[in-house]
Amino acid sequence: MASSVLLTKLSLLTILLSVVSSESPVLTNKYTSIFSFGDSITDTGNYRCLQGDDIAPPPYGMTYFKRPTGRFSDGRLIIDFIAETFGLPLLPPYLAGPDGHGFRWGVNFAVTGATAVDVDHLQEFGLHNFMVNQTSEAQISWFKQLLPSLAQTLNCSDQYCLSKSLFFVGEFGINDYDIAIQEGKSLNELHILVRSVIDVIRRAVDALVNLGARMLVVPGIIPLGCTPRYLTMFESMNKGDYEPETGCLHWPNELIEHHNRLLREELDFARITHPHASIAFADYYNILIDVYRSPQKFGFNGDGALVACCGKGGAYNYNSSDMCGLDGVIACDDPSSRLSWDGLHLTEAAHKLVALALLSEGAFSISPLIENAGHAECSEQLFMNGVSGLQEGQVRGFIHLLSPSMDRSSSCVLCT
Repeated sequence: MASSVLLTKLSLLTILLSVVSSESPVLTNKYTSIFSFGDSITDTGNYRCLQGDDIAPPPYGMTYFKRPTGRFSDGRLIIDFIAETFGLPLLPPYLAGPDGHGFRWGVNFAVTGATAVDVDHLQEFGLHNFMVNQTSEAQISWFKQLLPSLAQTLNCSDQYCLSKSLFFVGEFGINDYDIAIQEGKSLNELHILVRSVIDVIRRAVDALVNLGARMLVVPGIIPLGCTPRYLTMFESMNKGDYEPETGCLHWPNELIEHHNRLLREELDFARITHPHASIAFADYYNILIDVYRSPQKFGFNGDGALVACCGKGGAYNYNSSDMCGLDGVIACDDPSSRLSWDGLHLTEAAHKLVALALLSEGAFSISPLIENAGHAECSEQLFMNGVSGLQEGQVRGFIHLLSPSMDRSSSCVLCT
């Protein structure tokens, strides 16, 4: 391995393009397990366990698994790529029950439709149309119930068991806001709700750290105003309602930016409260906004960056009456050319780019975790691991995404 990771864009691109079609090497595993919480952005099958096998039917799962798994995408999610990077099995859904290994390598508690704020408090806010009641608090409760058996399986104390575990706490909040928007709440009311959501996420972080978590990633929310669902529901004749660089709607994105800003600030306070824990913010929003601004640089369809792959009708291929998975609704021929899978959720290709941006040295790196170890040379290995399977255009775009900080070296927690 070279002694320095200060690669020029040209030399790095040469390396990347040489491994695009090769198998991904597995990094030496710093983490022994991953525990994940959240909603459909992260759910690997819990909602399907609750509702039955008809949830997310074909063509969901068509790209990687070749069958439905309960993931709301054509293939793998961000959390799947994180697990693969560490050489861990894909996280099983908690509600499917343990296999013979007893969740030794982690488990996923995320449930599609889950809100951050508990149902009683949302009802006090005047909201009623909930998909599920498996909120962030309920998911944390599941984790607490699991701890004794997990400690027994691993033959260790609860806190020691968790010291080598990675926790993904969210994302949370998108369903709280979506319900409020559908029920006609004003922007002022939505901003009040944001504070409640942030407080709940902070309590979840505190609870997990108090239980022994030491490495936590807390994701922000994706650009809601760029989703075909919102672009269709709130289509406007006023050009001023749209961001000129992306074609996304201003006001939903401004709401999400407000959420993400407050979440960042709250995590700063959490780091002061818990100096023994590493707490990273995962900036899903700005990673994806860069892609929406220049989709072709990332190998995505320039004309269809805001168009769903699986849908039917309208400018954005989204219709709430003809949604993906229903009879007569088909997927596009090449999901990897699109960012949106079904109008709200992302494609596997988009998930992979987000995961790679988080794990690699660059502007969107989950830096508190990356700065914990002293192995700068693993930056090259991360790049090579992450780009396997991406199209050439997506690799070139990824170089562009990371370029603001390509001229500095850093250490990487992902190698040991």
